[in-house]
Amino acid sequence: MRPDVEAAAADIEQSVGLLRRRLDWDVALRKLDELNARVEDPTLWDRPTEAQAVSRERANLAAKVEAVQSIERDVKDALEYAELADMESDEDSLNDARAQLKAIKERAARAELEALLSGEADGNDAYVEINSGAGGTESCDWAGILLRMYTRWANAHGMTTELIEETDGDQAGIKSATLLVKGPNAYGWLKTEAGVHRLVRISPYDSSARRHTSFASAWVYPVIDDTIEIEINPADVRTDTYRASGAGGQHINKTDSAVRLTHAPTGIVVACQSGRSQHQNRDEAWKMLRARLYEAELQKREAAQQALHDQKTDIGWGHQIRSYVLQPYQMVKDLRTNVETSDTDGVLDGDLDAFMGASLAQRVGATRDASEG
Repeated sequence: MRPDVEAAAADIEQSVGLLRRRLDWDVALRKLDELNARVEDPTLWDRPTEAQAVSRERANLAAKVEAVQSIERDVKDALEYAELADMESDEDSLNDARAQLKAIKERAARAELEALLSGEADGNDAYVEINSGAGGTESCDWAGILLRMYTRWANAHGMTTELIEETDGDQAGIKSATLLVKGPNAYGWLKTEAGVHRLVRISPYDSSARRHTSFASAWVYPVIDDTIEIEINPADVRTDTYRASGAGGQHINKTDSAVRLTHAPTGIVVACQSGRSQHQNRDEAWKMLRARLYEAELQKREAAQQALHDQKTDIGWGHQIRSYVLQPYQMVKDLRTNVETSDTDGVLDGDLDAFMGASLAQRVGATRDASEG
């Protein structure tokens, strides 16, 4: 067997071993058997809320177990293919085997990170709320770029997106937007992006071609279902309706179908205009408000555990988590983990996994240290 092939296989085996330890493999298999038995029990479905919770837990655990098993199967097949190619001195087939091992190694690395997604809402869908900062057109344009970046990231990972609310900038970009991202572990990954993002570039709106610094914030919170109870006093919520903006034809522009909810005790504001009726937008806005309040509770728990990422408190100008420099050089650097890259085009096109992975590992490590301290 070629040394480079053996080295690649050894790296993958090391990742698999780490995955098994993180999952506590034998315990995970027993737990999955128990969950399968519960799901197959017809009496469980007499209790829909409990059934949904059990089904979700089973699906999440089954996905993690299958990820490990599929990696083990695929690396075995790739090694057999490489061994046969080596015996026959078939360099083309050997290169194919190398490519297969490289792809498997990338899957294993991602599976390692996904094994860290053990928070109670990590497997849920997510809302990504983007707001432009001070700076007028520049910041609005930057907020629009961020919206595109997260949409591209989601699509690249097989997730779907829905634009819940969008307020256009006066000349370009957006003042604010809320994106619903649906997919496995959407919140677990995207929660690492909460914070202020700083852009440095030559302004396309400056006739003197001067360098400008712009800010926009991303705030991420999980979609929650009826299995999580959030009590809201209706008297604490102010409801405003207004005309939706953007595409949608005559109906969306001529009726007060958009809904904005303001929760007085916390100051949380949510808005929805994606539905064709005020009733649809009101229902979605209430879901968003429940999600925001739930996420705020998660943040309180993290603060109590002395975790590093109490992101909601830290969001404010001067607390940026990442800098995107396009001039006079090209560099994207995460200020929390020091991960950086010169591939600015790739990052702005949604290549965020390295940043998310490092931040997630740091976040999990900080929480573990706090709990053990």
